[in-house]
Amino acid sequence: MATATCRRIMIDTDPFVASSTGGWSDKAHWPASWIRRPGRSEQGMVTGYRLEFTGPIETTIHVTADERYELYLDGELIDRGPDRGDLEHWSFASYLLTAGAGQHRLAARVWSLGDDAPLAQFSRSPGLLLADQDGRLSTGRAPWQVAELPGHRLRSKGVAWGCGAKLELDGRLFPWGWASGADGLTWDPAESAEPGFGAAYANDVPPTRLLLPTLLPPQRAQEFTGSRVRQVADHPGGDTHRLIISPADDLPTEAKAWQQLLTGGPAVVVPAGTGRRVIIDLDDYVCAYPQLRLSGGEAAMIRVHWQESLLDADGGKGDRDQVDGKRFASRGADQDGVGDLFIAGGGEQELHTTLWWEAGRYVEIVVSTADQPLTIESLTFVENHYPFDDLGAFDASDQRLPAVRKLAFRTLQMCSHETTMDCPYYEQLQYAGDTRIQNLVAYVATGDDRLARQALLAFDRSRGTDGLTRSRYPSRIRQTIPPFSLWWIAMVHDFALWRGDLGFVADLMPGVRAVLDAHRRGVDGQGLFHGLDGWNFTDWVPRWSDGAPVDAHWGVSGVLNLQLAHVAGLAADLEDWAGAAVLAEHHRTLADTVRSAAEDHFWSAERGLYADDLGRTTFSEHAQCLALFAGAADGADAVARTIDSSDPDLARTTVYFDHYLFDAYGRIGRPDAMINRMGLWFDLLDTGLRTVVEQPEPTRSDCHAWGAHPIVHTATTLLGIRPIEPGMSRVIIRPQLGPLEWAEATVPTPFGALSVRAEAAAEPTIDLPTGMLLDR
Repeated sequence: MATATCRRIMIDTDPFVASSTGGWSDKAHWPASWIRRPGRSEQGMVTGYRLEFTGPIETTIHVTADERYELYLDGELIDRGPDRGDLEHWSFASYLLTAGAGQHRLAARVWSLGDDAPLAQFSRSPGLLLADQDGRLSTGRAPWQVAELPGHRLRSKGVAWGCGAKLELDGRLFPWGWASGADGLTWDPAESAEPGFGAAYANDVPPTRLLLPTLLPPQRAQEFTGSRVRQVADHPGGDTHRLIISPADDLPTEAKAWQQLLTGGPAVVVPAGTGRRVIIDLDDYVCAYPQLRLSGGEAAMIRVHWQESLLDADGGKGDRDQVDGKRFASRGADQDGVGDLFIAGGGEQELHTTLWWEAGRYVEIVVSTADQPLTIESLTFVENHYPFDDLGAFDASDQRLPAVRKLAFRTLQMCSHETTMDCPYYEQLQYAGDTRIQNLVAYVATGDDRLARQALLAFDRSRGTDGLTRSRYPSRIRQTIPPFSLWWIAMVHDFALWRGDLGFVADLMPGVRAVLDAHRRGVDGQGLFHGLDGWNFTDWVPRWSDGAPVDAHWGVSGVLNLQLAHVAGLAADLEDWAGAAVLAEHHRTLADTVRSAAEDHFWSAERGLYADDLGRTTFSEHAQCLALFAGAADGADAVARTIDSSDPDLARTTVYFDHYLFDAYGRIGRPDAMINRMGLWFDLLDTGLRTVVEQPEPTRSDCHAWGAHPIVHTATTLLGIRPIEPGMSRVIIRPQLGPLEWAEATVPTPFGALSVRAEAAAEPTIDLPTGMLLDR
């Protein structure tokens, strides 16, 4: 075929709004229709679409699918999509397509898994939509063809309950070469369904997907290197989760061959009638598409499973570097790992891969051949995540701190995809409480706010009739965590301070007001706030029920009152920046009322602390932090009092809420306390972890980006860099080194790179970008 290229481009408006000719009622009506298999609209299908066309041509195409697509041009994979959203905010991607004279083929593999899809995946009905400016390539106008792509079956998701079904790909049935035309399939004319409608379409809107251009760049896809084979052993068949990995079972010659395969060396041949079990250590936390190129070996089965960590005899994770004596098993479940199954079709150079990336550090490959030898031509892992680059820097006399920063940034990368994610292994859901921290980390380390904008909009769009954002979004399953709705307001405040763009912030202010009004309705005549319906999660404190403070669900919680007082103050700042002085005063009145009531009802003069309950019998570090943030009179003293407290009844913060504790330590000038409380992060370096855990051991997730916040605090607490006006137009820089001899940091800002170096007993060296004002 003639030369052809297709590359992603970014647009920020509906490409067809300006070309609408039918008046207001036709605005954003696309000149293309969704297409599908004739008479087939049920979920659970994998479908191929293709269009033969003749070049030369240069045009922009806009592509989306329900639920997901892989786009091919002349047999080459171009991109995957669409980025996740909901039915009223369904994203499409745009591409500049150039093709020389001659025949060409556009193709797409589209799947729609319905109830078996990830929880973050919405769907209406399976289909593909592609539109260009003149309709030459558009679905519903051009002669697109469609065929079922056989060979796909769904497998159990296992313990990865939020991530959707896994894949069994049977190469004996799969039509290899389908995207380039060498497939032997029967292709039918595609059936047109409803038209495409942009999000601006507002007249007699049928049940459909309303289209918006994606905010995000393409995901980064690159081959991962650096993995190593830890064991190759004979495997007679059956489950593997009870098998103890033992050096006595090693096949060192074969292990060497598999290691060479991983580094691009010669193929590995598994003889007929043979079973092998291969344990691969990626030596990092990785989100990737596994790719196996197979020849021969018809009916051979290759199972590829993933784990974050191996388990010891007691079911614990222990040292993540250790393999011998452990099991490749799912935590808390008597089952094998999470992953996919590939069945060799017996052809040459069959490329087996998954529909969605997998995650973890360890990979188990179990090969079972039938009556033919199987040749594994190549084995690669194509890493996939949002394209964050670390444009910041940090170094210090205590070298543990920059080591933690490196580990924390990897955590951010692995939890950043088409949305932020709490964890890539178990849920893959965007939670507001987690995302507030992840966005801050991204501002300080990368200066890239596109994923943050996506999250801010997603939570605003998630709001229900109660005014509250959903705890996680996008998600087909509704969940409400009222404290996370308040942290969403804080997320908007963070964006305004660190990134600016007050026009974007103004679009979010109706949602900010709605969330605050929902909480305002919970304030009684005394000024006390009663927790709203939902899960009032605050932190995974072991003694708390389901992570909620005392009286959070059936009474009046000091923690929730002080959080509301704090966040109402942040909302007032936002109104000031929006020029809405009356609303700012309205929010400050709420903040003052609730704070005053909290001081009256929760302050314990005897303990010198703010209580969690009206009886003043339970106390937590959480309440003291929030009292400080809310401006309570004794907030600073209360936080300081907890630092040296050995009271076993004082509830301590864990990984997530340590973000607020470390912020509090910075505000009261105690960086030494922050470093002393970083033992968990320092221990990660000594126990083989490559990312930050969800909570103290025994942790569920080994990769949870709410624990990446030390990146923020090395800049804000230790180097004292804090924005005090929107967009970092004015900053305050007051380093406080505590036990450190020196520290230095670079932070990307909207004005350029800001660098600070501080040494004990010396004035800091500050390199301020042009246009930024400094307060000391």
